[in-house]
Amino acid sequence: MAQQEEIVLWIDRRWRVAIEKQLKGETLQEHLDNVLDELCNRLPNQEYTRISNEIQEEARIAREEVEAARTYSAYRVMENGEERYFKVSPGEELLAAAQKLRHYLKDFDHAAGKFIGLFRNREPISPEEFQQMTVQRMENTGKVAGAFDIDFDKREFSAVHIMDGWKTWAMHDVSVAAYHAGRKEYMDTEKRWQRLLDHLVGKELTSAGHLSAREFTFGDEIIEHDEKLNFYVQAEFDVDAVFGTHVLTYENEDWLNIYANYDTQEDRVCDTLDVTLCKGDGSEEYFSYPLNAAEKDVLLHKMEEYCQTQTGMSLCDYSRQLREEQEQEQGFAPEMKM
Repeated sequence: MAQQEEIVLWIDRRWRVAIEKQLKGETLQEHLDNVLDELCNRLPNQEYTRISNEIQEEARIAREEVEAARTYSAYRVMENGEERYFKVSPGEELLAAAQKLRHYLKDFDHAAGKFIGLFRNREPISPEEFQQMTVQRMENTGKVAGAFDIDFDKREFSAVHIMDGWKTWAMHDVSVAAYHAGRKEYMDTEKRWQRLLDHLVGKELTSAGHLSAREFTFGDEIIEHDEKLNFYVQAEFDVDAVFGTHVLTYENEDWLNIYANYDTQEDRVCDTLDVTLCKGDGSEEYFSYPLNAAEKDVLLHKMEEYCQTQTGMSLCDYSRQLREEQEQEQGFAPEMKM
């Protein structure tokens, strides 16, 4: 820590006034500060450098300690077609974000500004930094208290859960839950939390860009193809809401084949889901669904669990075994005769 010392000088006010008249617009305090600076500059160069370096290092450590103790929340807000990314400190959790949403929907003068106007201390961030902060939230390091995607155009409120990834609700349901959580002022925070969660149970939505653990259920064997492991995703969720298709209907006989892939060479979840729209007339359409950081993190855990169940091996070990088998096959491949 910086070893600051205070030096106090007492002087009759009349002396001070008289001296400052001779200092040509400079106060006595400013003059004495300059004198101290000059005395420091007269120190031997080696001594001056040593002390300066120590002071700078102490200041750096102090800044890092302050930053380490600081928490953040990350927000993506879409309102009237305008997309904004920002972070706030100190970090806010779901309860505070839900209450802020209710205040905006019920009490805020919308003519005075948009939702982001409630965050006076917001700092703009890039979409990439937002993705990084969603992963930090899932890792539960304590640095990111909450990550939220609030879409007023779709009337959806999404938040990152540390285990399940994204959870999405209708804005109305979040507002009502926040109302019940704040009805009794004497209620402690833990009870407010419980009331909020109780009123959100069973009201989750399936939302594009916010796939959670509940959407990723695998079936069939893990297929190895083209240096990737293919996991068949069972379409047991509202696929039309996610992929913009029209298969959950009696109007046609279309269905989807959905695969999540793991790159065995890079040991990571691939960036997209591969989707095949199989139509009742026998034709097919292929497209992909881009995965964000939170969705890939959830997928990795689900893949790990499924791989253990199917093979008795971890995802990393299974991938390594496949690589070794491929290398051996390539090493023993017969030479072609001309």
